[in-house]
Amino acid sequence: MEKISLYKEMGDTPKKSAFRSFLTFRGKPAPVFYLVLLLCSALISFTVAYSGVGGGIAVLALIVGLPLSYGIVVYPKFGITILLISAYLLMWVYRMGIVDYPLGTLMDALLGLLIVGFLIKQKKNPDWTMFKTPVGIIIVLWISYNILQFANPFAESRMAWIYTIRSVAFVMLMYFIFCYHIRTVAFIRFIVKIWIALSLFAALYGLKQEFIGFFDYEFRSIDNQRFRSLLFIAGHWRKFSIFTDPVAFSYNMVASAIMCLVLIFRPAMVLWKRITLFVLASIFLYSMLFSGTRGAYVLIPAAIVLFVILNPARKVLLICSVIAVLFTIVVFLPTSSPTIRRFQTAFRPSEDASFNARKNNQKRFQPYIRSHPIGGGLGATGGWGVKFAPHSYLAQLPPDSGYVRVAAELGWIGLFMICTLFFIILKTGIDSYWKIKDPELKNYTLAMILIVFAYAIGNYPQEAIVQFPSNVYFYLYTALIFVVARLDAEKSNKVTNENNIQA
Repeated sequence: MEKISLYKEMGDTPKKSAFRSFLTFRGKPAPVFYLVLLLCSALISFTVAYSGVGGGIAVLALIVGLPLSYGIVVYPKFGITILLISAYLLMWVYRMGIVDYPLGTLMDALLGLLIVGFLIKQKKNPDWTMFKTPVGIIIVLWISYNILQFANPFAESRMAWIYTIRSVAFVMLMYFIFCYHIRTVAFIRFIVKIWIALSLFAALYGLKQEFIGFFDYEFRSIDNQRFRSLLFIAGHWRKFSIFTDPVAFSYNMVASAIMCLVLIFRPAMVLWKRITLFVLASIFLYSMLFSGTRGAYVLIPAAIVLFVILNPARKVLLICSVIAVLFTIVVFLPTSSPTIRRFQTAFRPSEDASFNARKNNQKRFQPYIRSHPIGGGLGATGGWGVKFAPHSYLAQLPPDSGYVRVAAELGWIGLFMICTLFFIILKTGIDSYWKIKDPELKNYTLAMILIVFAYAIGNYPQEAIVQFPSNVYFYLYTALIFVVARLDAEKSNKVTNENNIQA
């Protein structure tokens, strides 16, 4: 019994420990470990000799993939870490052209392995509470509605549905996986550190693109008429860093900046950490400017307004007032910088030609939306619509908005559901914020509320949560609201029980 309890305390099991013992001897690699490496090397060499480099790469992928898959299923925290890192770096690797393979499929496989691990854990330690919450219920309803869209009689293509369901519904299952496996404050801190480190890399990479230039492989990927029309504005290239496009770059920088700015106000934080967080937030926002995404520029002021409403302390009001004054000066300051001028037009919609073009496109969608309550089918607009149903009405119109895309593809019913999802997430978060007692957990909740609020606003001018890594991280933010409230309740119950025992 003592040995079994030791395994549990270490987060281990006798079966896993036996596997480790098989590969180690007195704390060092066992001879069988070297034998396995030797056999793998021989197998790769043999395959390369008879099947070429491609065959060797396939064998290497198999050798690495099997233990990696095992680790993701058996050690879910490891799997979550791999998922969060992969979501950030996926498009960067893909743009390099190293792998001529749809890497999105690998993300689907990773998610599938996490789901398998989730189901196995649920069998041993069942906990379905996250499915019974208002957020869990609306997510299940949303996924079900998207699945039913396969039978939409107005859909022009079923293939578009297959390619789109992954990024708008399948990935939402990560909410439940995050809720189940994130069980400690230590793991939340680890996730935040990984997230900020990845954001810093992305921000510095964006600055490298601005001040040094694109790598050859990056320029080749955008050197065509379509990308030039979108990214080359007024003699200046919009920067996308390691992401799919400038929108994904800017929105992720905004989310990371909000996280850092909120953490600054955590009670009892030492000065050097506050300074570090402020510097990081400044880097994120500075690099975001070079994305040229006007929709992202308004998100920080919007988040600050909600921050003041939820946290109306005198110090907060003073700091935010100073920020508001400086911000106003920047908006109206005469400048010759094309980057600053583009930033200023975000707050002068009448001078923004792209904003007016979006409004006109949305008006063209409105008659279709009113006459199609269930929409024209998942994937009917945008790139997949052009690819699989190029002559359809919806494929001819760029949605230019996450809400407009949902309304066109899923009808006003789908639009109502996605708006309800944002509302319930925010309401749940705000209710939890007032109830949570632990200062650190309260601070995390406030950060997640502001980020979700920013995405809810940002989903109007752009499609905010359909590209990597936003489509993964958005449900991490949502899950952390649930997780943090649960951790605080557990902590409060523990203190109450201890007091009762002492009494």
